[in-house]
Amino acid sequence: MRALKFVPLFAAAAVVHAQSAAPFTLQQILGFPYPTELVAAPAGAQIAWVFTERGVRNVYEAHAPEWAARQVTRYTADDGQELTQLAFSHDGGTIVYVRGGDHGANWEESPPPSPAGGTLMPKIEIWAVRTSGDSVPKLLGEGDAPAISPKGDRVAFVRGGQAYVVPLAGGEAKQLFFARGTVSELTWSPSGDQLAFVSSRGDHGFIGLYVADSVPIRYLAPSTAQDFTIRWSPDGARIAFIRVPGNGGAPRPYLKQTPQPWAIWTVSVASGDASMAWKAPNTLRGSYPETAGETNLAWAAGDRLVFLSDIDGWPHLYSVAAAGGTPTLLTPGNFMVEHVAMSPDRTFLLYSANAGGDANDDDRRHIFRVSTERADARSITSGAGLEWMPVVTGDSKGTAFIFASATRTPLPTVLEIDAGVAPKSLGEDRIPKDFPIAQLVTPKKVTFKSPDGLTIHGQLFARADLPAKNPAVLFIHGGPPRQMLLGWHYMYYYTNSYALNQYLASRGFVVMTVNYRLGIGYGHDFHHPAHAGPWGAAEYQDVLAAGRFLAKQPNVDPKRVGIWGGSYGGYLGALGLARNSDVFATAVDLHGVHDWVADIRRVFEVPGWRYERGDVDSAKQVAWRSSPVSSIKTWKSPVLLIQGDDDRNVRFSQTVDLTRRLDAQGVKYELLVFPDEIHDFLMYRTWLRADSATSAYLGKMIGPK
Repeated sequence: MRALKFVPLFAAAAVVHAQSAAPFTLQQILGFPYPTELVAAPAGAQIAWVFTERGVRNVYEAHAPEWAARQVTRYTADDGQELTQLAFSHDGGTIVYVRGGDHGANWEESPPPSPAGGTLMPKIEIWAVRTSGDSVPKLLGEGDAPAISPKGDRVAFVRGGQAYVVPLAGGEAKQLFFARGTVSELTWSPSGDQLAFVSSRGDHGFIGLYVADSVPIRYLAPSTAQDFTIRWSPDGARIAFIRVPGNGGAPRPYLKQTPQPWAIWTVSVASGDASMAWKAPNTLRGSYPETAGETNLAWAAGDRLVFLSDIDGWPHLYSVAAAGGTPTLLTPGNFMVEHVAMSPDRTFLLYSANAGGDANDDDRRHIFRVSTERADARSITSGAGLEWMPVVTGDSKGTAFIFASATRTPLPTVLEIDAGVAPKSLGEDRIPKDFPIAQLVTPKKVTFKSPDGLTIHGQLFARADLPAKNPAVLFIHGGPPRQMLLGWHYMYYYTNSYALNQYLASRGFVVMTVNYRLGIGYGHDFHHPAHAGPWGAAEYQDVLAAGRFLAKQPNVDPKRVGIWGGSYGGYLGALGLARNSDVFATAVDLHGVHDWVADIRRVFEVPGWRYERGDVDSAKQVAWRSSPVSSIKTWKSPVLLIQGDDDRNVRFSQTVDLTRRLDAQGVKYELLVFPDEIHDFLMYRTWLRADSATSAYLGKMIGPK
């Protein structure tokens, strides 16, 4: 089957009209509906997702043959409460979801976030809603990580690190069992008669098995290792899982990369006999993968296991017999596999990858299909658009994914895999009529060399009617395992960033994004460079090279080059001003790290019972030299600092500390603090205020005359 090309009818007009159309507002460009949490029902052809529209989150559903988007919840407020972890009951008649919390946090805190400033303590709750009629959501109870039984009668979930259960129809929730440690990964057997779980116990962890109140809990193949990622065999007789060494041993060096070993094991549920199916090579490329879905372990048809590994230098899919043997590389080529979905019949996989026939596809995403036994991958989508997050419908005949382009914002899209018919996007009527599609620019891919010879990618945004010399701003993504793309992004945070970059371009800025080393999309070695971050900030040379490349563009005034970014991008932006105020005239720093030693202080804490210190003292020195605050004496350019004080990814103390140091140095700065907001701002009005402040500040400091 020839891959389907997505050619939006408005694409050609967008390039032409972007030169002369009237300016649009931030409210217009941020008014898009954004789809997340896309899932497919276990049977039939039915999908669900969450639309976030100006901060209001609701669950939507669609099914064959009409495939009409239908709203099934009726929330109306920009209240900062997430809707996550959608799951269908087996018959597709009920959707379970979680409301509240911060599921992108680096650490847990209590209580859950409440950025709207409510007077009641927020909760994380599990809700259920029927997919037919005008059903009213039913509260199942406080908790997280729901798992619906295949029998469709009850939902297991986690509360306070223990397992609970509640009837799917609603009722009293009760603790299912007690287990030492912290319980997670509740996973029903295919029959729904048994529940496997992970019991994390600090320096080690087990796979546990619950059958009934009258049967003692069993721990399968217990050892000193950490066991996780539970995958039942189709017949329910065995479990596959990931095993990594337990914590301990001699201290690892901080300043030198070392392999992170891992292996795939299987265990018989009846006998408890376990064996290793595959062990990753003890090399840097063989280390535990860190891209989307990590190992992406799944049990396929033909008694095979599929998984993802970087062993050939790229995040690729492999297949190996459950009994062990040599794995088969399913996805050869110089590209990364990202979002992966197994078909219900377990015979094939769908995945997104930055691959295709166009030279620019390494900065895009397209959908591909591959069988679980052989390397027969073929493209499902292609063209100038971007497609990601595929799911396979319950009948294994169709797929749903998110589609976007450089100008059209993301929408759920459905396609019959082998029918050869055009795809259908859902929810187009949710795009506001004043959304400025025709006024957006199409970013251009650029490449340049870093001082050490590494090729660095970026995207350039510029109106075609700009005069000779204009202000410019360099955008730096966070993460750092991220990649900015030639269009709207598959992460909500970076879709907001893309919108602001488009807005700045419409206001006469030349905007460039930089995909520095440490990011994804260009191979394992690019993603895992030596001496990066707190161990040497090697990636900063890419940022500085990008700033100088941008300053040399013929339509850029080199004295008016600014920099902005969030999180890790805030760190690199602050490093830009601290080290090179001669290149960067100003910056906007959203929740950046400024002092690595303070940020990762737990890493440097040596347990009292250990004598060995390894290279901790040298590592502290390098971490300090890699921090913006270590170069505060050469920080001259003004900066706008933005952060929420309930940030659970970068501690608010990083901004508190920096302002004290900037005061002492006499550096001018402005400050925008959001009480009770988190790292990935939960409310639309926060994004609007932050983006408005960013645009106004850059305009004031270096904007068009």
